[in-house]
Amino acid sequence: MATLKKSLSLLVRQTKPYILQKHTHLSTTSAVSAAYWNKDWKPSPLPRTPEERAAAAKKYGLRPEDYNILMDESLGDYPYLPATSHSWKDPFEDYDHPGDKRHYGEAFPPDYELIADDLRDPKAFGRYTYGQIVAGYFLIFAGFLLAWNILKPYPYFLPRMPKQYPFNDLYLEKGGDPAAEPVIKHYTFEPATQE
Repeated sequence: MATLKKSLSLLVRQTKPYILQKHTHLSTTSAVSAAYWNKDWKPSPLPRTPEERAAAAKKYGLRPEDYNILMDESLGDYPYLPATSHSWKDPFEDYDHPGDKRHYGEAFPPDYELIADDLRDPKAFGRYTYGQIVAGYFLIFAGFLLAWNILKPYPYFLPRMPKQYPFNDLYLEKGGDPAAEPVIKHYTFEPATQE
């Protein structure tokens, strides 16, 4: 018992300073260590002068003549970028983020998650034109309507016997005359002739 007490006190003495220290040796991501507050991630205000526009274009890796702003105060100086789907990017390029098909630090549109590889492609041509889609809808609707009208005189139902009740189908309980009580034969699974 004394050994147990001694080992527990030794354990508590050794772990307490370890719990109270800051653990600076633990791994952290560069995103956590680069910015410590939400305001550090906020984009700069809208550029007003040509020098500010050139500096903002350089910040996002664009040429000054290609730099257009979104004119949205909440997005600041973030550039307007065309929506390019994953399917339009080179599948054989060595991307830093292969799942997203983009490189580290590459600027992308604010609604980038809407044009992922498995979602819509704004530049793709549809399989069918709008006229074909509308015509297909009306043909399917007309087909269902025609089938319903053709099959209407032939109703479908599950064949079944009427529900059986004891005591001659509850004849007396339903207010029947006891003198005129009919005999109702219920079917059983026994053979018709008893030997």
